[in-house]
Amino acid sequence: MADVKTDECYCGLDASACGLKVGQKVPDFEIETYEPATGKFGKFGLGAAKKSKKWTVLIFYPADFTFICPTELADVAEKHAELKKLGCEIVSVSTDTKFVHYGWYHQEKLLQKVKYHMGADPTGSVSRLFGVYDEESGLALRGTFIISPDGVLVGSEINFFNVGRNAEELARKMAAFDFVRKSPADVCPAKWQPGEKTLKPSEKIVGKVYEALH
Repeated sequence: MADVKTDECYCGLDASACGLKVGQKVPDFEIETYEPATGKFGKFGLGAAKKSKKWTVLIFYPADFTFICPTELADVAEKHAELKKLGCEIVSVSTDTKFVHYGWYHQEKLLQKVKYHMGADPTGSVSRLFGVYDEESGLALRGTFIISPDGVLVGSEINFFNVGRNAEELARKMAAFDFVRKSPADVCPAKWQPGEKTLKPSEKIVGKVYEALH
């Protein structure tokens, strides 16, 4: 079961009803998991990730044994090694139990390369915290959230049930967030890729961004 510390919510509401905003600190939470890498059940805690100076990427999806969902998790698995090099903990999350995750993982061939945490949020508490819980269906929308090693929410993307995401863009954004964390005087322009030019905001480049990039 997910455990959220409701007294640390930053929106003035109980955390179970709070959709966190980019720039806010994320309350520590702990969630039960199925761990494909070991074949065992486990737990993931944001507090432990912060203590280890890890980035956390949460990937909410509606349900196991559905249609778009395994394609998304397989897509993220293709980028898992790249994200791990950046110091990321990847956690997929749905409102299914860890037991359902176990059964789905061992039946759906698209999940064969998944080795990251598969989080179980059957009460919807973590889904509500991030504002992706759909009260009518009891399912989570397709939400991707990037949390810094300091526990700050820096990236947020939410799609409706019927459109899948792109892990290539997730990896690109994650590389950019990691770069600016290490080089806080720089900012990354659109479509930035590692090794490309960044910008240093100042009065010198106001109205001259083209020149700064060429």
